[in-house]
Amino acid sequence: MEKEGLPALGWAARDTSGHLSPYSFSRRVQEDDDVTIKVLFCGICHTDLHIAKNDWGNTLYPVVPGHEITTKRLVGVVTDIGRGVDGFKIGETVGVGYFVGSCRTRISCSKGYENYCAKLEITSNGVGRDGENTRGGFSDVLVVNQDYVLRVPDTLPMDGAAPLLCAGVTMYTPMMRHGLNAPGKHLGVVGLGGLGHLAIKFGKAFGMTVTVISSSPAKRQEALDRLGADAFLLSSDPEEMKAAAGTMDGIIDTVSAGHPIVPLLDVLSPMGQIVLVGGPSEPLELPAYAIVPGGKGIVGNLVGSIRDCQAMLDFAGKHGITADVEVVKMDYVNTAVQRLQRNDVRYRFVIDVAGSQPPRRLSRV
Repeated sequence: MEKEGLPALGWAARDTSGHLSPYSFSRRVQEDDDVTIKVLFCGICHTDLHIAKNDWGNTLYPVVPGHEITTKRLVGVVTDIGRGVDGFKIGETVGVGYFVGSCRTRISCSKGYENYCAKLEITSNGVGRDGENTRGGFSDVLVVNQDYVLRVPDTLPMDGAAPLLCAGVTMYTPMMRHGLNAPGKHLGVVGLGGLGHLAIKFGKAFGMTVTVISSSPAKRQEALDRLGADAFLLSSDPEEMKAAAGTMDGIIDTVSAGHPIVPLLDVLSPMGQIVLVGGPSEPLELPAYAIVPGGKGIVGNLVGSIRDCQAMLDFAGKHGITADVEVVKMDYVNTAVQRLQRNDVRYRFVIDVAGSQPPRRLSRV
């Protein structure tokens, strides 16, 4: 008799309105190298908003968002974990991030950069190993190959750690890859939101000088007094920007709305780089004179590899880095999405998934 998957309860968007409502479906059958995870907390990322509304034209409806997942229990369908799983045990605090599979054979995977795999199996709105659409952490249970499950240090609270699985590794990885992780280096952070506030925390933990660059003067005090940035630049003030010319070793640009890039290149020191982690829909205006004379560059970054993500979590655990979160129940998710679109959160929403649903026995369909 063919095995049937585990019943799951989630919230899904069914059309471009992006409105989320209860949705019942089945997870794939747990295989020998899988763990089945009871979702406790899941962050809400701007990517979830774009997917729910089909902003990128690739949404597979009905779509269950969510890729910043933490839990403290591994729960099996028949056994607690697959027979081939040797890296995890019951009761560990674990997490799942942006992707749950890759080809493992092409150049990016063989070099440890599976986040750039051409066949990346993303946690939500992708195609899974069973050929079915992947459905994310806005649900009560998840089946994941053991190689894509991460250990979350017990020193970190699960709600504050959840956004680290995407926002955290998105900040940590380019800092490590581009040498922005050493005392004495000067880091610029464009935008003070879910990504930017974590960039400050990681930058200060590395011992760097951190300057926030923002178009909002109201964020000056927040950046300096509450988050501990060393300086604040108002990007709309030409005099402030001119005074900072050539002072920064690198900049992480977290802003997803369209904005001019040349003024940011001006504050870079020679050979400095801007790392784009936001996704403006408008094309960049980049004259050659802005990068050629100073040997400056612009690069992109998409989250990080499993190796990067585990290193980030270990570093965060050592330094007590978590996201600043507002925890909500699942029935508040549509309001949370609307508020996130208005940037009305400090700084990330996290859904208490397990606390939003009545307890139930996990069993076969």
